[in-house]
Amino acid sequence: MAAKIKKGDRVVVLTGKDKGKTGEVLRVIPSEDRAVVKGVNVHVRHQRQTAQQEGGLIRKEGTIHLSNIALADPSTGKATRVGFQTLDDGRKVRVAKASGERIDA
Repeated sequence: MAAKIKKGDRVVVLTGKDKGKTGEVLRVIPSEDRAVVKGVNVHVRHQRQTAQQEGGLIRKEGTIHLSNIALADPSTGKATRVGFQTLDDGRKVRVAKASGERIDA
């Protein structure tokens, strides 16, 4: 099955403490149906100082379930569902359901 959300996509958070935030997908984990989104689900961790790394508070994005994010429409920026369209040359591209605009270049 083709992936509806890919690395580099702009997404909107639908539920949870970060509802309404938008961010770029940094990583997708298909086996767990999860993704890491920049600036969303940020955890703060206390890190002890080592010879290689400075100590202090480390901010890191956690994973979020794919059902809790939606692709942002390229024209409006609002959440939209993803459809697929086959081009004349046989390529399969993603399309925003709300506006009908192509997502892939």
